[in-house]
Amino acid sequence: MGSFGALIMGFFGALFASMTLHWQFGKHGLMLATPFLIFGLIGLFAAYAIRQPGEGIVPSERGSRAIKWSSIGEGIGLFLAANILINLHHPELLLPVMALTVGLHFLPIAYAAPFSAFYALGGALIVFGLIGLVTPAPFGGMLSGFASACGLWIASALAIRRDLHFKRENPPAAHPSA
Repeated sequence: MGSFGALIMGFFGALFASMTLHWQFGKHGLMLATPFLIFGLIGLFAAYAIRQPGEGIVPSERGSRAIKWSSIGEGIGLFLAANILINLHHPELLLPVMALTVGLHFLPIAYAAPFSAFYALGGALIVFGLIGLVTPAPFGGMLSGFASACGLWIASALAIRRDLHFKRENPPAAHPSA
C-alpha cells in the first residue's frame, strides 16, 4: 500500500480521534476538526510522494481483490456493529468494536498482498479493541479510539516513506529524445 493507502488510513485515523473526542469527552464544533489537521499533514506528504518520479507501489490483482472485498466486509461489519450496539444500548462499546472490525479487515489484505506490516497493524488494532472491550467505560473507548487513530497515522507515515523509497529504487525509464 502506497501513498494513496496512506491517505485512506490517515482519514480514518482522524475519524477515530474525532469520534473519540465527541463520544468520550463530549467535545463538539471546531474541536472535532483538530484531528483532521493531522490528516491534512499526511495529505501534504502523500501528495509530495505521489508527484515524485518513479514507479510507485501498485497492489497486485490478488491484493486489489483482497482490498476490495475486505473493505466491503469492513463496511458491512461496521454498519451491523453500530446498529446492534446502539439498539442494545451499549454505545460505550462502539469504539472498541470498530477497532476490532478495522483490525480484522487488514488481515486478509496482509495475506493477499503479501505485506507483513498489515499483520502488525491489524493485530495492534485488534488488541486495542479487545483491551477497550474489557476496560470499563469511558476509558475503554478512549484507549481504543486514540490508540487506533495513532496506529493508523503511524501506518500512514510508514506507507508514505515506503512509497518514496520504492520510487527512488525504481526510477522512470529514460525516454530518448528524438
